Amino acid sequence: MKSMKGVVSKIRVLKMSKTPLVRFSLDGVNCLIATHSLNFLADVDEGMEIVVAGEFNDRKQFVVRKYSVLGKTKIMIEFEAMNVR
Repeated sequence: MKSMKGVVSKIRVLKMSKTPLVRFSLDGVNCLIATHSLNFLADVDEGMEIVVAGEFNDRKQFVVRKYSVLGKTKIMIEFEAMNVR
C-alpha cells in the first residue's frame, strides 16, 4: 500500500449508490474513493490537506483505502461556526 499527502481539489460524486464513488484530485493526481466515501464527503472540503493510503489502478488513478485529514475536518469547522453552547 502506498501513501500520499497533499491538498484536495475538484471533489465530484461520480456514482450515487449505497456506497457512492467519489473522485478528487490530490496535488494533480486523480484519486477515487468508494470505501468510506460518505465520511469523506463529510470530513473533507476542497483546499484541505489530507494523507491517503491505497494503490494505483490500471488507469493510473489512485484508489484510496484509508484517509486522514490534517487539522480540523469540515464537520468540525462547521460545528464550531455554529457557536453551539
